[in-house]
Amino acid sequence: MPAKSYDLHGVRVMECEAGGKQLGSDRDAVDIIAEASPHRASLVAIPTTRLGDDFFRLSTRIAGEVIQRFLMYGMRVAIVGDISRYVDESNALRDFVIESNRGEHVWFVENQEELGQRLRIRNSQ
Repeated sequence: MPAKSYDLHGVRVMECEAGGKQLGSDRDAVDIIAEASPHRASLVAIPTTRLGDDFFRLSTRIAGEVIQRFLMYGMRVAIVGDISRYVDESNALRDFVIESNRGEHVWFVENQEELGQRLRIRNSQ
């Protein structure tokens, strides 16, 4: 199933397909950003199934490189899915997730409903 796009509380979202290629580098992030362009998306929702274990090991720097690429292109990103096992194993990742979720550009959310709630709250302020 290809990526789909939709409006969610006034934000154009491109949701990546769950079974696509895993993001392992900033180059993979650029490919997704390019895919989001025709969708006119300002936020990309990436399912955790597209992220390998190394993404959640901050020492590999994959998460930082991928997220940095989205920020460089002015694209917001939401990582969607359960990452509790990774957070339970790493205080650094837990802190990173908490800090990211305080901002406006990178969010880690459990599901689409939580993403919708965040966008609704953000747009009502």
